[in-house]
Amino acid sequence: MKLKIGAWLKKYVSKTLTPDDQTTMVYPPPIARTLGFDLVDIGEGFATLAMQTDVKMHANPMGTIHGGVLCDIADAAIGTAHAATLEEGESFTSIDLRINFFRPVWNDKVTATAKSVNIGRTISYYTCDVVRSDGKLVATVTSSVMTLRGDQSKGR
Repeated sequence: MKLKIGAWLKKYVSKTLTPDDQTTMVYPPPIARTLGFDLVDIGEGFATLAMQTDVKMHANPMGTIHGGVLCDIADAAIGTAHAATLEEGESFTSIDLRINFFRPVWNDKVTATAKSVNIGRTISYYTCDVVRSDGKLVATVTSSVMTLRGDQSKGR
């Protein structure tokens, strides 16, 4: 049975997917497997992803977790939150992404929690906080997302 993306993602998080449950979205995406993050919570315009960072795999030349890794998990959280709002046949693309870094991360569990600020018919706006296991804010990300419909969404 083909499910709306948000319903499929909720079943994914609760581990209640059946072999018959289908959606148009590829999840988890290959980048999630490459970097090691996973979806832990989902709602309409809301998503939390988590990952265990490892300086042996994710570090920059200074020895802390690379900002691109933090940006990637935040971007994925925002995209997943927006995907949960889509109707059948819709897709989306990011318009912009801005990240502000506040403190470093080494080997630690980080979570990225994205939430909608405004969900529009075409343009939506999200914020995402990335935090360490001690609860301290590592980075804040904002992003504008464009919903694509009809021919614009084909092949995406």
